[in-house]
Amino acid sequence: MGRGRVQLKRIENKINRQVTFSKRRVGLLKKAHEISVLCDAEVALIVFSHKGKLFEYATDSCMEKILERHERYNYAERQLTANDSETQGNWTIEYSRLKAKIDLLQRNHRHYMGEDLSSMSLKELQCLEQQLDTSLKSIRTRRNQVMYESISELQKK
Repeated sequence: MGRGRVQLKRIENKINRQVTFSKRRVGLLKKAHEISVLCDAEVALIVFSHKGKLFEYATDSCMEKILERHERYNYAERQLTANDSETQGNWTIEYSRLKAKIDLLQRNHRHYMGEDLSSMSLKELQCLEQQLDTSLKSIRTRRNQVMYESISELQKK
């Protein structure tokens, strides 16, 4: 028969709290050693008692080496997080910019198709007409060029 589940709350009795701390500290150090041996993991464990006494465990490599590695990892994580939030901001700005551009292109397309012209001023209508005239001239020039080339090919045959 196993033990019941312990309710996790502060132990009020000072002596019981110290006994529990000592036993659990030993158990935690033992588990740290076991995981380092069984899994070939680098483990650093730091525990401070309520009075400020230091208890530590480190695998074969020294504590400073593991803490230095931890600090490098944390620094890299912070850089990635900062870059992610910066990138997220950039993506938000880029999204807004592209959305506005799409809206403008869709509006211009409707205008070129002769739709939604009621909201345009006289100057905008004249500008649109000039753009359409220029486009029409280019289209006619290209059409004439293609027709001339076709005629030339047919004459060669």
